[in-house]
Amino acid sequence: MHEKRYQQRQQRIKDHVKTRVADAAQASGIIMIFTGNGKGKTTAAFGTATRAVGHGMRVGVIQFIKGTWESGERNLLERHGVAFHIMATGFTWDTQDKAADTLAAKRVWEQGCRMLSDPSYELVVLDELTYMVAYGYLALDEVIVALKNRPKSQSVVITGRACHRDIIDLADTVSELRPVKHAFDSGIKAQKGIDW
Repeated sequence: MHEKRYQQRQQRIKDHVKTRVADAAQASGIIMIFTGNGKGKTTAAFGTATRAVGHGMRVGVIQFIKGTWESGERNLLERHGVAFHIMATGFTWDTQDKAADTLAAKRVWEQGCRMLSDPSYELVVLDELTYMVAYGYLALDEVIVALKNRPKSQSVVITGRACHRDIIDLADTVSELRPVKHAFDSGIKAQKGIDW
């Protein structure tokens, strides 16, 4: 009796999933956003980039905010042909120079725009882009235009806290990471291979 109900329930689930898969027939690049106050936004983006590289896709990465320190993801992905362009000024609370940070953001954004207009890039990661818009280093309208005008088959991953509502509205997939617990709050320092 229980086995029969279980089989019927599983069959309904299977039929529902099969219908949804059949209805999702459109092939197109997407915009994915990893936002929120939790840890793991960049890690999720690089997981997506690694998956794409594993399938032989061409990937480009633009990193805002990040400094010149070593990155395990970059160490691995550059060896597999992933192009990186890094703002390399570090955190804005370190530089405390809005004019210099704005100039650095615009320089690396130029590389991002080049990738976003190049159909040979199948995936472009815009790591920490949300801060550039929130701090006024990049104009929201310019970012929206670049995202809308990218090649139809190109996917984009955007990371960072406090993503602007207009970018969220443009996106196809949005995941919000929220903090539950973080080792740093217990006094445990960031660790090579785990945190960077």
